[in-house]
Amino acid sequence: MKHSRTLWGLIAARADHSAQRLFLRDEAGRTLTFGEYRDAAEEVAAGLQAMGIGAGSTVAWQLPTWQEALLLTAALARLGARQVPMLPMLREPSVAFICRQVQADLLVVPKLWKGFDHAAMAAAVGAQRPGLRVLAIDKGELPRATADTLPPAPVDAPDEQAARWVFYTSGTTADPKGALHGDASLIATAFGMVAVLELAADDVVPLVFPFTHIGGFVWLVSHLLVGCECLLVETFGADVLPYLKRHRVTVAGAGATFAQTYLKAQREAPGDPVMPRLRCVTGGGSTRPPQLHYDVKTELNCAGFISGYGLTECPIAVMNTVRDPDDKLAVSEGRALPGMRIKIVAADGRRAAPGETGVIWLHGPHRCLGYVDAALNEGAFDDEGYLDSGDIGALDADGWLTVTGRAKDIIIRKGENISAKKVEDALYQHPQIADVAVIGLPDAERGELACAVLELRAGGDAPTLQELAAFGLQKGLLKHETPERLERVERMPRNPSGKVLKEQLRQRFGAAKPA
Repeated sequence: MKHSRTLWGLIAARADHSAQRLFLRDEAGRTLTFGEYRDAAEEVAAGLQAMGIGAGSTVAWQLPTWQEALLLTAALARLGARQVPMLPMLREPSVAFICRQVQADLLVVPKLWKGFDHAAMAAAVGAQRPGLRVLAIDKGELPRATADTLPPAPVDAPDEQAARWVFYTSGTTADPKGALHGDASLIATAFGMVAVLELAADDVVPLVFPFTHIGGFVWLVSHLLVGCECLLVETFGADVLPYLKRHRVTVAGAGATFAQTYLKAQREAPGDPVMPRLRCVTGGGSTRPPQLHYDVKTELNCAGFISGYGLTECPIAVMNTVRDPDDKLAVSEGRALPGMRIKIVAADGRRAAPGETGVIWLHGPHRCLGYVDAALNEGAFDDEGYLDSGDIGALDADGWLTVTGRAKDIIIRKGENISAKKVEDALYQHPQIADVAVIGLPDAERGELACAVLELRAGGDAPTLQELAAFGLQKGLLKHETPERLERVERMPRNPSGKVLKEQLRQRFGAAKPA
């Protein structure tokens, strides 16, 4: 297949090469081949063009993981418009802020989804910004017109500095941060992921997290590069596993919480593989305990948990391969993908030695072009162009990256630093614990204390604080690292990409008295 350097170029080349090959399938049974995907996208592009959208337009959109979402992104790529995908969970304050900051010309939303009236929200946003048009759709309702009205396709040689995408982070600042990307960064990321996972045309991969997360677009490009099938999952849960099994999934994602769902289902049906063709489970976007890899490998009968590391500003900077040794797959995020450069900066500002912990800085073809708010660039990038990830980790002498947590995920107890991830990794091995998050809570005597929040396995009895501390010591924790408070939740709160929402836990238990 012809190598292309733009998203639309990849769509056209794949359609020319594999027109009849199945690309998309959803839970309702709707399908599109690669040829049908290209043709339908051009009709949608013509429909949007009739609304005044074209090269130079900015379109913000907030669709679930529907076929229409993937058609819309292809149509906008065909027109050469700048697009701003937004997670469906965002509500009026964030959507209004984003539309205002990017100066959006069009806002596309679902009419009603999961009981929320997105159309009414979008109308309210439109009323705040003169000139912003709103398009609310349901499945099958994207505008279409005859494709022969379209201008020639965009040149398949992008300006490396052209920002075709704005992806907003869900960080800790009051307003989300918009990271600028071009097609080139998404394609470079996908090339690396395809290589380490050894993706091929006979793979079947479900899109189990929101497509509008930057990872969704990396997967879109990956499917186009190799010509494999994509199963669309509108809302992930244990109830979708029969759908994944029926359609013979080979590579399942996409993070620790998803892997735990697969494991739970397998444990409830011993002897009946939940995904018989599974090659591996992939992960990224959140930390995970080392034991998870061994559980996945043994219980799901595959290569294990293949983890990668990156962020919205620099997706999948490093990633493990399906052939890496177990000890690396269990604890590391892998090595730098082609072209990527990683450095660890120690607390005193020098480049850390191998194995020494510090802040992770990233540079290379996956890195964003900067932020919509240019004032945020200062401090985010150093003089060499490296991006401050805000994460803590270490590189060993062979280039394997281990992430130990967020810079802000350190608990300071009586002047001693405690890594929340280290404590979580130890406690996760407890036979009654399905999931654990360790948070720092204010304490008058200690400054902060470590609180372990547990989600128990079905039918499991909660360990006492004393039992948990003793277990942690057995697994290598120091005495001052053992939790001093214990709380339980029925379900760990997570964002759509699987990250535990620790701030919610801090707010909930920070105001509560210890049990």
